[in-house]
Amino acid sequence: MITVIHRFQALKIALLAAGVVASCGPLPSSQQPVQSSNPSVTYKYRTDQELLQANQNATTFCSQYQTAPRTATLMNNADGSKTAVFECVRTALPAPAPINPNLNYTYRTDQELVQASQTASAYCLKYGSQPMTSSLVTNSDGTKTVTFQCGSR
Repeated sequence: MITVIHRFQALKIALLAAGVVASCGPLPSSQQPVQSSNPSVTYKYRTDQELLQANQNATTFCSQYQTAPRTATLMNNADGSKTAVFECVRTALPAPAPINPNLNYTYRTDQELVQASQTASAYCLKYGSQPMTSSLVTNSDGTKTVTFQCGSR
């Protein structure tokens, strides 16, 4: 009987020691991403119309992820072309539609043109229909104006 008591005490000591050792180890934590990136797509372009087409293509690409394109970078290339990189991002719900939407935008830079296209595209997606068409006009003061029109439902 004394042997059984000694074994029981030895087992208690072993379990206590294992508990102490286990408590010194790292605590389990919820998994946190170390790195994450959005899907992205890159297009080369030369003209404003090609940039608008690249944005439309990015919209189509990102739609497979239920996201919208956001311009990550616009770069000038050595060959005279330019490169647009679009990231696919989740967007907040848009504000209610204006009564008379102004789908005319004046711009000077490629970034402003892409922003106008993305704004109009979001509007057309929610209140009009895709595909969206556009026309470009060069103004006398050096700016340009782009006009977007939503497709019919």
